[in-house]
Amino acid sequence: MPQTKPIVSVENVVASASVDQKIDLNEVTKKFPDTEYHPDQFPGLVFRLKTPRTATLIFRTGKMVCTGAKSEEMAIKAVQTVVQQLRKGGIKIKKDAEIVVQNIVAAINLGGKIHLESAARTLPRSMYEPEQFPGLIHRMLDPKTVILLFASGKLVCTGAKKEADVYRSVNNLHALLEEKKLMIYDK
Repeated sequence: MPQTKPIVSVENVVASASVDQKIDLNEVTKKFPDTEYHPDQFPGLVFRLKTPRTATLIFRTGKMVCTGAKSEEMAIKAVQTVVQQLRKGGIKIKKDAEIVVQNIVAAINLGGKIHLESAARTLPRSMYEPEQFPGLIHRMLDPKTVILLFASGKLVCTGAKKEADVYRSVNNLHALLEEKKLMIYDK
């Protein structure tokens, strides 16, 4: 049994969506002056929401990418809110958006330090080059995530498509670190 319980904080959920129709972004800009659209620099329009606090990129193809959500539910709610607001503003959108979570980034604190040198030798699919980057990069196969481990006991987990996968990755890794005696706890 691990000596500490990891503290997990979801920092960003990225979701893609599609309304399966073309959208006139110039018309959106006229009706929503707060949006950002500079087609000469980037083909997407940025539609920001205050609640939930997110930014959704909208492309003329009807595809969207929502970033900044702190949970899967929040990402889904944000895209639905954007579509709702577009409709209210007179932009004709026939279908509801089909939304898929693409990536979840979480920050984790294990509550103890990690012996990175030993971890680099022990953990499979790991890369550690401290001259280039202070963290160990560990690729987990199940669930398929990438976890950055730092000597401080802090982790960053990325690549998960479900919040449950973040917790599973972190708990599996934490148990492995404990089992291999790679965790250092202050007495």
